[in-house]
Amino acid sequence: HLLVPLAAQFTLFNVFRYITFRSVYALLTALIISVLLGPKIIEWLKALRCRQHILEEVACHQAKEGTPTMGGLIIGAALVPSVLLWADLTNVYIWLTLLVFVGFGAVGFWDDYTKVVKKQNKGISPRAKLAGQLLVAGAAITLLLFQPAYSTVLSVPFFKHIQPNLGLFYVPFAVLVLVGASNAVNLTDGLD
Repeated sequence: HLLVPLAAQFTLFNVFRYITFRSVYALLTALIISVLLGPKIIEWLKALRCRQHILEEVACHQAKEGTPTMGGLIIGAALVPSVLLWADLTNVYIWLTLLVFVGFGAVGFWDDYTKVVKKQNKGISPRAKLAGQLLVAGAAITLLLFQPAYSTVLSVPFFKHIQPNLGLFYVPFAVLVLVGASNAVNLTDGLD
């Protein structure tokens, strides 16, 4: 939005029209922000004593005791400005993706903040975490369905003739996919 209008005077600015160009520079922008801000945020979190507390029953994770928590702040600080700078902000799907990212990040922050305040590994209850994720995913999918170009037809990979229309069942299916993918990432780190 800032540089494409200048393409009429300077043809060099036409490169900003290409999604591949913007994608590469969005990646580089996020990388630079995370490299520059990451160490400062980690030091700030250490100063605030935002440290991971490990369950005593999990002996193999005791070495991780004291690791700064809330590292998602670094990811958010790098990704959100990069998207806002390089993405097509007239595209509603960009805003829906940011809604899910920031919403799930807020649930994760709430969980980590609770762990730090209680000084133990148990953050918010699993029900509260799941409720927050369901609320964010449900809102995003509902808003997605209001887009005229969006369809509830499911394309099944490798089977191009199998395309069921899920209709109203699309909402719980899509919410399950979003929440399931989020929790799969959380569970693979072995600490949750």
